[in-house]
Amino acid sequence: MPIHPLPALLAAAVVAAGCATAPEPAAPAPPAATEAETAALVAAAIAGDHRSAANRARDAWRHPQETLAFFGLRADMTVMEIWPGAGGWYTEILAPVLRERGRYLAAQWDPASDSEFVQNALAAYRDKLAARPDLYGKVEVVALQHPGAMTPVPPGTVDMVLTFRNIHNWMPRDAARPMFEAMYAALKPGGILGVVEHRAAADGTPQDPRARSGYVREDYAIELITGVGFEFTGSSEVNANPADTKDYEQGVWTLPPTLRLGEQDRERYLAIGESDRFTLRFRKPSGAR
Repeated sequence: MPIHPLPALLAAAVVAAGCATAPEPAAPAPPAATEAETAALVAAAIAGDHRSAANRARDAWRHPQETLAFFGLRADMTVMEIWPGAGGWYTEILAPVLRERGRYLAAQWDPASDSEFVQNALAAYRDKLAARPDLYGKVEVVALQHPGAMTPVPPGTVDMVLTFRNIHNWMPRDAARPMFEAMYAALKPGGILGVVEHRAAADGTPQDPRARSGYVREDYAIELITGVGFEFTGSSEVNANPADTKDYEQGVWTLPPTLRLGEQDRERYLAIGESDRFTLRFRKPSGAR
């Protein structure tokens, strides 16, 4: 009686299947960056020799270590800073901290702008990045400027958005609310927004809608930002300066570093120091889209 080939074929298939190479298990995700790890990286960046003496001198007024800790920065986050400007003061700190495990996006002005100021500032920033590829080679420059460039990244892709002393720049252009709406869209659900701004006196004076003095009321900023959907989660006095009287003819620019009055009362204004500032933290709700 002839042997039917099917059982033999099945047996061979079973043996072959047993000899096949099993797929490699996926590599485990690296552990999240810790608070201590991030703090050490921030401290190293602050102390780095890539920072000028003038920029280091401003640490006494800007408190980058404490400010970034309050916001909850981690070295493995995707962080977008809004308008780091020509000099990129915080770029010098954030880019090295995020270089290995995170992402740093510099949301600058629209490169399509016909403003000479914007073009010169963007060129200066590009030169700064190009001069130190070891520190800034992974910086991603994107555009965020009302009204022409309002989608700097795909929606819901950023862990943290930071902006330092910019609300007063947007208010004269009716751009403050659209800018915060763009930040809200960029953040992942649960993402963090950190805001620092020159603080106006809480004396009952209504907020100037154009912020011509450069100062913004803290309650005004909170209402503005929560009005686009953010949850207010806390404030810090780390950047407060009670010596700032906020009553200068040339506004906040009377104080250092601008010193708009030149040599007039220069020592007085240097003694006051940089402006009194509020430091606020917000969160995009976890269920938001």
